Amino acid sequence: MIEAYYDKLAPYYRCLFPDWEASVARQARALDELIQATFGPQARHILDAACGIGTQSIGLAELGYQVVASDISTAALKLARQEAARRSLSLPFIQADMRLLHQAHAGTFDVVIACDNAIPHLLSDADILQAFQQFYACTTPDGGCLISVRDYANMELGGRRMYPRTVHQTPEGRTILFDLWEFDGEFYDFTTYIVDDQGAAGTQTQAIHGGRYYCVTIPTLERLLLEAGFARVVIEREKFYQPVLIGCKRA
Repeated sequence: MIEAYYDKLAPYYRCLFPDWEASVARQARALDELIQATFGPQARHILDAACGIGTQSIGLAELGYQVVASDISTAALKLARQEAARRSLSLPFIQADMRLLHQAHAGTFDVVIACDNAIPHLLSDADILQAFQQFYACTTPDGGCLISVRDYANMELGGRRMYPRTVHQTPEGRTILFDLWEFDGEFYDFTTYIVDDQGAAGTQTQAIHGGRYYCVTIPTLERLLLEAGFARVVIEREKFYQPVLIGCKRA
């Protein structure tokens, strides 16, 4: 279901950001700082395990990193290839499930990244552990992984909640995006609504169903990274737009 959700969302993915181009550059600078501070200047080979349309992988490639990227959504990968080609960047985009990452990628990488709250799409600790084990298998002895997630322990959960996205001006009017979150215990389903307001009495609205998240906490993710074999976990809460956990193979 999550693959179908992102296939349908792909044409609108840029609209999730007030300025996608600026976000690509800003996130790349922040990730570069985190990677260099943790793994050193020799860490140049990156695997983006949840690349979407290339928000992080394209920005890192523009900073000179050697990047290989994968995602479960074929529609998102198609747009990522187009965005990279538009910038004359040569980086491979491969369809792959995070839980089978090592089978899809033959090389060994300095750092595996999975940003934008991608990990909580895996709906059990067992699935997350499997993904982290794959991250471990894909990295060099001095490498590790970097993930960014929502801090669910500090969010108000339960019931139904509306999560605002963005408002974009268009030649005809404006496009408004928001999500509806519907909680089911420690999970929630979400629907993205895209409202095209052209100033008429009525509007055109598209609803994209099929998103689901597991409200996994940062301490649980830290435990699972250690269980997967990482010797040390660094948690950064202020250097990226989401909290970041960095699993390091060396203590």
